[in-house]
Amino acid sequence: MKVTLKVWRQENAAAKGAMHTYELDGVSSDMSFLEMLDLLNEQLVTSGEEPVAFDSDCREGICGMCSLMINGQAHGPEVTTTCQLHMRSFNDGDTITIEPWRAEPFPVLKDLVVDRSAFDRIIQAGGYISANTGSAPEANSVPAPRDKAMRAFNVATCIGCGGCVAACPNGSASLFLGAKITHLGELPQGQPERWSRVVDMVGQHDHEGFGGCTNIGECAAACPKEIPLDVISQLNKDLRTALKNGH
Repeated sequence: MKVTLKVWRQENAAAKGAMHTYELDGVSSDMSFLEMLDLLNEQLVTSGEEPVAFDSDCREGICGMCSLMINGQAHGPEVTTTCQLHMRSFNDGDTITIEPWRAEPFPVLKDLVVDRSAFDRIIQAGGYISANTGSAPEANSVPAPRDKAMRAFNVATCIGCGGCVAACPNGSASLFLGAKITHLGELPQGQPERWSRVVDMVGQHDHEGFGGCTNIGECAAACPKEIPLDVISQLNKDLRTALKNGH
């Protein structure tokens, strides 16, 4: 395959960025999207140019590092992470536009790399259980209804990639926040700090500059782990209850 790549290049956080166009030949349909970018960087290095900076780690759809806007869609045309997107999803001769996440709380550091430490600070604000439970307990020692346990397990698959924020026209992180709130709120171990947790995490979310949710649903549509939209309803319900009880 031969593709035309329009890639956002930005030297550093303070520099003014711009789109650069590259022609890339010899792309296999079996390549992952990141392997295609590796091929581009090999071509750039060979020609004496600066390679494109982009984030990746596990390349197995687990870590959430591979955050790219591809043709205006978070992670590209398939419901998966960028590293699990393959070039068979594109056609010979296609033009592919590649940009970093576009959200104020995710400032661009270089080229396609953004700073997502805002998510870390939201977790630090309350996305944990502070009680020391020692080593891993016996699974059946703390009974939990199966439906709640399964829901907690399913929403815990959120990898914090930020695709929900990038897809949302408001730049809201409500799906990410809702997943974290619901995960701990469904479990017995999460009950002692349930109400202070939601107040603190929502407060940090707003402080970071993320927008409000208006139930458009782009976040759930773009989520590579298919986190359901109803976690935002759970988030709002927990927040109302917490504020009503004076937290």
